[in-house]
Amino acid sequence: MELIKELKKRGVLDQKKTDGIKKQAEKENRTIEEIIIENNILPEGDLFQIKSQALKIPLKKIDPEKIFPEVLELIPKESANYYKMIPLEKKQNSFSVGMVYPENFQAQEALKFLSRQHKLKHEVCLITLSEFKKYLTRYHAPQREMKQALETLGTQIKGEEEGKKEKVSDRLVEEAPVIKMVSVILRQAVEGKASDIHIEPAEKNLKVRYRLDGILHSSLLLPLRVHSAIVARIKILSRLKIDETRIPQDGRFRSEVTDKKIDFRVSTFPTTLGEKVVLRVLDPEKGLKTLGELGLVETNFKKLRRASKLPYGMILVTGPTGSGKTTTLYSVLKELNTELVNIVTLEDPVEYFIEGVNQSQVRPDIGYTFAKGLRQILRQDPDIIMVGEIRDEETANLAIHAALTGHLVLSTLHTNTAADVVPRLIDMGIKPFLIPPTLALAISQRLVRELCPHCRKKVKATGKVKKFILDAIKRMPEKIRKTVKISDPLYVYQAQGCEKCGHKGYIGRTGIFETIEMTDKLTQIIIGTPTKQKILEEAKAQDMITLEGDGVLKILKGETSPEEIMRVIEQA
Repeated sequence: MELIKELKKRGVLDQKKTDGIKKQAEKENRTIEEIIIENNILPEGDLFQIKSQALKIPLKKIDPEKIFPEVLELIPKESANYYKMIPLEKKQNSFSVGMVYPENFQAQEALKFLSRQHKLKHEVCLITLSEFKKYLTRYHAPQREMKQALETLGTQIKGEEEGKKEKVSDRLVEEAPVIKMVSVILRQAVEGKASDIHIEPAEKNLKVRYRLDGILHSSLLLPLRVHSAIVARIKILSRLKIDETRIPQDGRFRSEVTDKKIDFRVSTFPTTLGEKVVLRVLDPEKGLKTLGELGLVETNFKKLRRASKLPYGMILVTGPTGSGKTTTLYSVLKELNTELVNIVTLEDPVEYFIEGVNQSQVRPDIGYTFAKGLRQILRQDPDIIMVGEIRDEETANLAIHAALTGHLVLSTLHTNTAADVVPRLIDMGIKPFLIPPTLALAISQRLVRELCPHCRKKVKATGKVKKFILDAIKRMPEKIRKTVKISDPLYVYQAQGCEKCGHKGYIGRTGIFETIEMTDKLTQIIIGTPTKQKILEEAKAQDMITLEGDGVLKILKGETSPEEIMRVIEQA
């Protein structure tokens, strides 16, 4: 074998090592390359560079996003996976093929057969094993399943739509191909660990996008003619009105996907091009976390634990939509949920069901609002109350009243920072003297993507990144600053991408937080002239770690990247 000869010639292998590698490869039915990489005899890049020179075949690397679906059709996925070869680019009369084992005679014969079949010439280049695995993910099984379903459906949908453009019949949306398409969309979301599914009509097609770790990604493009059928199928599952397309509707349904029971929260929205549907994927295994899993640093963890143990008072969590506020409240509820207390919640909507907690969904359309629900809750002899969101003066006053009369109240508020909570409550008509005896803790939070621990890369921090980190450390409270260890040179971690994280470099999300606790000093500020600046000064006296500071601490621990924190902080 040319590669072995070249490695021995370069002194990388001796006869003993060569015999050992061959024996292991034969025993485990694996290739020489896999054994060399696994045993750290040579880095993959160096190994394939040597192989490229030995075989006189160029080593190539391209962006997976540049491999188009029509190019992938030249070699079926099964053949690509078996022979470890993949079509990369197509020109007029030829196409280039990346091969991990171009020396494999069977792979070469299969390639010649496929070239004759497509009446195209082929050019071979060498690719590494890890690059091949990355390129292989470009084969979308959902796309093929959708294609088969569309072929089965044929002209059926077209005929229906021509007959009745504004309404799709129950018979059509219950057809197997449409059921299959919706099933594929749901399954891809759950398997890909997406938090949301966006099904949106465009001018020429129907787009399906998934939100993964906070970022939207395009996934499927379907013919526009299936739009009505897919939307109607989702409406049937959610028990929504199929023939109502003029106004938004909300619903939910439960489905068994990949042997798990998953709840989907559905929202329809009329647009100029037709109804858009957004589904929130509610996986109890992912959504319900303990306090320790939220990502709170020790000081914030202690403050939240202390506030949650109070017999009465109010804990308010703030941040924009999608920042994990509800997850934080659920974590507190899980901790407090025992037989000794009566917990009642008002939510819009109920996201996760918690055994032993009395959860109620508000229905503003029939007059069942947060305010009306809160009045009723107080007659239910509660110990702990969770209100999904304080949106107006009436709800704010009732929540304050509940906290004053011996209840622990948990809720959310839309503000940018923890320091904005008090001014916001005052703007909502709450008298300043009522805030200190009720507000126990204000929390502001954001979600950031966590680096994949399997492929994150350690690099030296320079330029803008280094300045961002050092400036943030300078702004930290002295007590916290003393605990921060800064290496010289300063190292951070960056996203790389591997098979385990789907080549994204990130896997999952964690929170960054800032908290302000009620103190005697803060009480005086609120009763006097409560400005954001004065509240911030008191927060610093409490050794408050800001969102930026918490993010930098997570950068230094290698939990996330500087780019991710800078992106989120800029949006804050």
